[in-house]
Amino acid sequence: MTQKFSWLAPALALLLLVTGCKKDNQAETIATAPETPALPKAPAFNADSAYAYTARQVAFGPRVPNSKAHVATGNWIGDKFKSFGLSVREQPFEAMAFDGKMLRSRNIIAQFNPQAGRRVAVFAHWDTRPFADKDKEKKNAPLDGASDGASGVGIALEMARQLSMQPDSLEPNVGVDFILFDSEDYGYDESTQSELKNRITDGTDSWCLGSQYWAKNKVPANYNPSFGILLDMVGAQNAKFSREELSVQNAKDVVDKVWNNASNLGYSDYFLFQSAPGIDDDHVYTNQAGVRTIDIIDHLPVGDEYFPAYHHTTLDNMDIIDKRTLKAVGQTVLTTIYGE
Repeated sequence: MTQKFSWLAPALALLLLVTGCKKDNQAETIATAPETPALPKAPAFNADSAYAYTARQVAFGPRVPNSKAHVATGNWIGDKFKSFGLSVREQPFEAMAFDGKMLRSRNIIAQFNPQAGRRVAVFAHWDTRPFADKDKEKKNAPLDGASDGASGVGIALEMARQLSMQPDSLEPNVGVDFILFDSEDYGYDESTQSELKNRITDGTDSWCLGSQYWAKNKVPANYNPSFGILLDMVGAQNAKFSREELSVQNAKDVVDKVWNNASNLGYSDYFLFQSAPGIDDDHVYTNQAGVRTIDIIDHLPVGDEYFPAYHHTTLDNMDIIDKRTLKAVGQTVLTTIYGE
C-alpha cells in the first residue's frame, strides 16, 4: 500500500446564538447544537465473538498464498459463513506477484438474504503479507496479520452471525454481501524492498490482486450495491480512523453516515472527524468497478508516517488486538446497515 500526500481541509461549521446584553463589555454567547437523530436499532455486536474469530485465523499460521495455512484458513472462513446460513461461493484465480511467483488465490463471497434487491457490501482481505519488511529484526518473517487482515474478517463473521440470528421482523431492509479478497498484501514496497526487483512491468499495481481480479470479473455478476465499506486494520488497540480522501471523493454521504453513527454511539475517540490522504487499498478497485466504497483503516492521525508501528512487522499479532476497537467498528457498521 502506498501513501498519497494530498490533504483535505476539514470543514467545521458552528452556529452561535447570541442573546442578552453586554455585561462588563462582554457578550454572552450560547452555542446551540443540532438535535441528534435517533440511531437505527441494530443487534448488539459481540466483541468477544469477533475476537475469537480473529484469533482462530491467526492460529492457522500466516495466511500467505500457496501455503497450507492459507488453504486451511480459507476453508474455515467459507464453512463458518455457511454455518450461519449464508450463501457462499468462491472465486478462484491465479495472479503473478511482484517477485514472479504465481499465487493460487480465491476471493470468498458470502451473501445474507441474497434475494433482496437493495444491497450493501462489506469488504475485507483475508491473506497475510509474506514478509515483515518494516521489522527491524525479522524483515523476512511472515506476518500473523492479526489486525491487518484477520480483524476485518473477524468483524465480518460476527456481523454475519448476528444477522443470521434475527427473526424476519428484525432483519435489515437490505441484503448484505461479505466479499473477502485474497492476495491483497503481497505487494512491492520500494521504501523497504529496494534490494528486490518488481517483475510486474506493465504498470499493474502489485498490491490488491484479489480486488483487481474481482473488479474485472464481478461476483455476483452485474453487482450493483448501494455502497460498500472496506474494513482494513480494524482491530488494534487505540486505532484511529480518519476520513480517507478517496472515500470522501467517491462516497461522502456514506462517510458521513458511518462517522455520525460512530459519534452517536460514543466511538468518536476511534472515528475522528479529520481528513486523511488517500491510500492505495482494495477500495480503489471496487470504486473503479462502480461500487461506491469507503475505507475504514487504522493510521496515524498526525506526523509524516501514515501507518501505526505494527504495520508490516511481527508486532501485528494478537497482543495488539483490542475488543473495544472490534466493538467500535462492528457496532458502527452494523448500525449503518440497519439504517438503510
